[in-house]
Amino acid sequence: MAIDKEPRYVLATDVGSTTTKARFFGKVNGEWKFLASGEAPTTVEKPVEDVTRGVRNAVREVEELTGHKILDDSTEELRFVMPYLGGKVGIDVYVSTSSAGGGLQMLVTGVVKSITAESAQRAALGAGAIVMDVLAVDDGREIYEKVNTLRFLRPDMILLAGGTDGGDKVHVLEMAEVIAVSKPRPRFGVSYRLPVVYAGNRDAREDVKKILSSDLFDVRIVDNIRPQIEVEKVEPARNAILELFMEHVMAHAPGYEKLKKVVSTDIMPTPAAEGLMIRTFAEMRNVNVLGVGMGGATTNVYSVFDGRFLRTVSANLGMSYSIGNVLKEAGLDNVKRWIPLDMSDDEIMSIIYNKMIRPTTIPMTLEDLLVEHATARESIRMAFNHHKYLARELKGVKKERTISDIFEEVKAEETYIDMKRVDYIIGTGGLLSRAPRRAQSMLILVDAFQPIGFTYIMQDSVFMIPHLGVLSKLYKEIALEIFEKECLVPLGTVVAAAGTGTPGEKVADVTVEYSEGEKERFELTFGNIIRIPVSQHKEVSVTVEPTKKFDFGQGFGRKVSKVVKGGIVGIVLDGRGRPIYVPQDLGERRKFLLSWFKAMDMYPEKFLERIGG
Repeated sequence: MAIDKEPRYVLATDVGSTTTKARFFGKVNGEWKFLASGEAPTTVEKPVEDVTRGVRNAVREVEELTGHKILDDSTEELRFVMPYLGGKVGIDVYVSTSSAGGGLQMLVTGVVKSITAESAQRAALGAGAIVMDVLAVDDGREIYEKVNTLRFLRPDMILLAGGTDGGDKVHVLEMAEVIAVSKPRPRFGVSYRLPVVYAGNRDAREDVKKILSSDLFDVRIVDNIRPQIEVEKVEPARNAILELFMEHVMAHAPGYEKLKKVVSTDIMPTPAAEGLMIRTFAEMRNVNVLGVGMGGATTNVYSVFDGRFLRTVSANLGMSYSIGNVLKEAGLDNVKRWIPLDMSDDEIMSIIYNKMIRPTTIPMTLEDLLVEHATARESIRMAFNHHKYLARELKGVKKERTISDIFEEVKAEETYIDMKRVDYIIGTGGLLSRAPRRAQSMLILVDAFQPIGFTYIMQDSVFMIPHLGVLSKLYKEIALEIFEKECLVPLGTVVAAAGTGTPGEKVADVTVEYSEGEKERFELTFGNIIRIPVSQHKEVSVTVEPTKKFDFGQGFGRKVSKVVKGGIVGIVLDGRGRPIYVPQDLGERRKFLLSWFKAMDMYPEKFLERIGG
């Protein structure tokens, strides 16, 4: 649908696997505003089997809340009053995202696991896919094991890459033959051919077509992901994956064809739209951004660093359905280190097991909340390590790593993400948005990502990042305006030091200068946090003079001055070092955790006094 003028009202929906969410935006007094939201169960299953019914129900709620006429009731089919007719009748733009049916699930195959297979993985993840497995010639598995894997998993599509242009064809053709022999079946039915995107050596294209020419495969040829060993080109493969997702996967969601007829631009996978909005924000503001989307089953991490965009999904690290896996991967000791309570292992595990049994419940007690927040820190930490594992410079020869290494700590020199140069950290997801106090969300993000220097922390208010991401395909400026003014909650600036010391040791002298000329001076000591209440509408000048053992982004012992913004929480001076100093001894650890929680005003004072003895 062609859009030739600026709209007045915009409707966006996200057709999730369980819930369809509608968000309504309008231009009021010259500014774009978030006006209302509506939600309804997604109607993909019997007896309805038509996603447009769920969309209609969610939009009907928006109509009831606003009194604005959006649906065209003259037909039983989903239709909107478009364009806007004046008053409270009609809209100009309708966009939608979808993860109905469990989103996009892919198998990635390559030749060298640490080179082409890794690049192919980045392409798939950037398109919003969940990568079910990564197969490569050198992955240590025998041929029969690869065949069994391909037969057991039922992907939506396969991405095949390998070889540089003009190089050896043998190994990439070997992987094509493994796929052909395995005869993998698509997740949805048997009535169509499994899509295979080939993004490898251009000289092997015709051979790949011949090997995969049966009635089982629909082969799409795109530019090589690694045309040269030192060059990575993921966009063509990423675009082909998105296109095939619409053709093959979403087409199997009942009612999808009806939905396709009424949208103003292509329907996008929800994670891809979420990533697109973060990417748009970073590129239009020319900043480096880290983002995290905490779901019930997965944790997505996004980065835009020096213009390079990367999304990764940790498919078994979530805060409801997958919370037991977070405990398993992190280990109980890592979860316990964030809990200042004298709780037994069984008590902590019982809280987590109850969440596994009833994944949609929310914490009923402060003890439950502390355990859930501790687990969230570990979920993000491990997902970020997975992300850094893929956020690495291109190299022809890399040290061998196995899948078990993926959650291990990634050394700073192994990733291009420099925590001293991250400008913004953005969090989204139910756990963060429903946190009783904003300071809880802020410290979860700081503890998990451990930024260094000056970093601004924000979070999504009511889960509208995917809606704005798909809108940004049509109107970047409008999407960005709503994103900054209506979507993001400004938590504040964290000023953090890298380095290690002993508790109570001086880290830095900090001077905060307000616009009125007033100054405040603080002595930041190791292991402590100082919170300075500064409104989100104010800017202050912060000067840090560290001792020789600590670095605030400009080098050890070097003075740093910056003008920074406040937020709902304010400005946080973090003297806990990097990695964060968390004592092993329970009594000492409890003392430190309680001091951090008190400094941040995270929990009721009476509760902190009670657990502090």
